[in-house]
Amino acid sequence: MFGSNRRSLSTSTWRLAQDPARDAQLITVDEKLDITTLTGVPVEHIKTRKVRIFVPARNNMQSGVNNTKKWKMEFDTRERWENPLMGWASTADPLSNMVLTFSTKEDAAAFAEKNGWSYDIEEKKVPKPKSKSYGANFSWNKRTRVSTK
Repeated sequence: MFGSNRRSLSTSTWRLAQDPARDAQLITVDEKLDITTLTGVPVEHIKTRKVRIFVPARNNMQSGVNNTKKWKMEFDTRERWENPLMGWASTADPLSNMVLTFSTKEDAAAFAEKNGWSYDIEEKKVPKPKSKSYGANFSWNKRTRVSTK
């Protein structure tokens, strides 16, 4: 079941194109095609988009770094208004609440270029490890041990 023919779950097909054996599986188009009439999304929501590509910060409630290595693509905020009946924030933008996930920033940038969106990449912030010895917990001249009385 999990042999050598296992497929990669990549967000773009350029990795498949790197392998000459799999190159026959790809359908490539040399020129850029305009498919805006097929999607049904208005042109102003497609052509003038600006996206932000970033790695989200770790949640304060978690101590590990699992699920913090994926790159996210978030769309810019368009016009919003308050719904007079319920008071909710409303928008006519179908892409404003959508967040896409990619394994690498190159995949996200290639996807944005393929769709004709301008993009900004926020580089990943790597936290510096703090060097601390175990003996520092029991230091007599530091206020690490607080009295309970």
